[in-house]
Amino acid sequence: MSSAIDQAFGVRAQAMSVYAKRAEVLAANIANSDTPNFKARDLDFRGLLNEAQKKNGSTASMVKTSAGHIGISGTTGEPALKYRTPLQSSLDGNTVNSEVEQASFAENNIKYQASFSFLNGTIKGLMTAIRGE
Repeated sequence: MSSAIDQAFGVRAQAMSVYAKRAEVLAANIANSDTPNFKARDLDFRGLLNEAQKKNGSTASMVKTSAGHIGISGTTGEPALKYRTPLQSSLDGNTVNSEVEQASFAENNIKYQASFSFLNGTIKGLMTAIRGE
């Protein structure tokens, strides 16, 4: 039964989990923007989502359908939490750029909300089908 539920929700439920983890990492970056030698980190969304899909047995593979398509790289199974490359070096060794972090946090929030809306619509559709309306 859980596989049927996983199929109904698709990748959205897993994406929401990844967005929530990323929000925690970005919030930690913002909170430590004045901490000397703090290194900003971010999540590799593709890596985490692939990991979540493998755990649930719902891997979606991408294949090239034309020789002109660009190949997929960077999915080597390495840890999803990465250090962010600073745009400008800081004297105290901190690599957090508050504006970049806030923009990333806002973008992540929008994606989370969109996934939530799609998932909510799917649940409402299933409830309608169950009720026979």
